[in-house]
Amino acid sequence: MKKVDDRKFMRMALQLAKKGKGKTSPNPLVGCVIVNDGRVVGKGYHEYFGGPHAEINALKQAGMTSIGSTLYVTLQPCNHIGKTPPCTDAIIKAGVKRVVVATLDPNELAGGTGLRKLRRNSIVVSRGLLKREAQSLNAEYLLSQKNTKPAVIVKAAMSIDGKIATRTGDSKWITSRQSRSYVHTMRSKVDAILVGWKTIVRDNPQLTSHGIGRDPVRVILDPQLRVPVGSSVFDGTVPTIVFCGPRQDGGKLKILWKKRIITVPLPIHRGQMNFGDIIRTLKQFSLRSVLIEGGGETIASAIEAGVVTNLTMFISPRIIGGRSAITPVEGLGVSMVRRSRILREPQLSRIGSDFLFTAKF
Repeated sequence: MKKVDDRKFMRMALQLAKKGKGKTSPNPLVGCVIVNDGRVVGKGYHEYFGGPHAEINALKQAGMTSIGSTLYVTLQPCNHIGKTPPCTDAIIKAGVKRVVVATLDPNELAGGTGLRKLRRNSIVVSRGLLKREAQSLNAEYLLSQKNTKPAVIVKAAMSIDGKIATRTGDSKWITSRQSRSYVHTMRSKVDAILVGWKTIVRDNPQLTSHGIGRDPVRVILDPQLRVPVGSSVFDGTVPTIVFCGPRQDGGKLKILWKKRIITVPLPIHRGQMNFGDIIRTLKQFSLRSVLIEGGGETIASAIEAGVVTNLTMFISPRIIGGRSAITPVEGLGVSMVRRSRILREPQLSRIGSDFLFTAKF
């Protein structure tokens, strides 16, 4: 058995991790090297958001030579089911005998359970090698994970009489150019933007920051997978997640997978998905701030589920009218005024020709 230089191989893993820069956000940069008898038999890194983790790529390259090997990874292997199966299970199955971890993942979904699981399966585990370098590589990600409760911001633009679209569904444009620019700035500061399938079918939006800053991950609630595969949100330029029901057209799913669209099946109850499940799943994707842009049914579901933390409402001095025109919060609503929700810290300001109302739940 050859003497192994742990620092040499961990530095190699750190260099590999850097290759994913600009492609994995808001997920971390991770590199992995597998060594057997002093020889590198597998290398991998997290290549893009939603793609296989570094360990999976390295194990795939190593194949049978991973049996009895040492695996070096810059961030603690995951032990939860998110976009991909747990890396800990793959490491155990591959016959790895030793794992060297640079730094832990503060994500409570990973916690310390993964390393304990490896040890329970007779794998020798050590951690802290080149810890400072590994933490520096993912400083922004590590900081974001310390905030355990995601910020869920509801945003809507409405007329002074409370309509977000006309009775025919037309909504362009209710508010001013200044308000729309402000929204693009908001998008650049959050991890994800979430809409329902009707918004995509009706408006075919890009859901980007329009060049103002980084683009958020796009999240679509589509229980029956009705959004056309040619929609702008499926252009492949920005990571996109689709929450859908458990039984869907396999052909359409394959088309979305080829476009690198992440599909997440969730149970459907009375035509809707549980918003608590949605937010918990987004936490597994390391998405800690979510901007919900509607429509009215989606916003109502989020509020009723109790996941919303903030409200941002753009109000235009425009009257639309129409008893069938859409309002910002649809759903069933409360039966009595005394059961309605009172928001905290309300503030009102001017933006262009509009008013900007913000408050906390």
